[in-house]
Amino acid sequence: MAKKKAELHAEIRNRFLALVTETLTASGEEVLRTKSNEIALPCTDEEGNDEYIVISFKVPTGSRDGDPYDGYSEAESYAIAVREAEAKRQAEEAKKAKKIAKDEKTRQAKAEAKAKREGATEGGTNGENEGQ
Repeated sequence: MAKKKAELHAEIRNRFLALVTETLTASGEEVLRTKSNEIALPCTDEEGNDEYIVISFKVPTGSRDGDPYDGYSEAESYAIAVREAEAKRQAEEAKKAKKIAKDEKTRQAKAEAKAKREGATEGGTNGENEGQ
């Protein structure tokens, strides 16, 4: 009798879960099995705080429309999204730098105008001694 698709997926998932667990354990990491498809690795950050890395294993079945999951297509879509996000970030940085430069020019012009006004009032007459 042929195995059900869910059984085949469970076998694949468990094979890779065991492979990753063995590899991490061999490299000295503590590996905790937290669910049938998940492992957790206790670790500490640079400040000594306890943290966990959680790795989940799944065999995707695809969409409800019957389209099978395509990992290559997903990887390509992710790479495109990363490139677009980077381009957007760079454009925003350029826009921000342009605004900062404009604001600095405006501040400098205001400071020069203020200095000119203060210089004119200090050296000029205030109308106090005129006509006397």
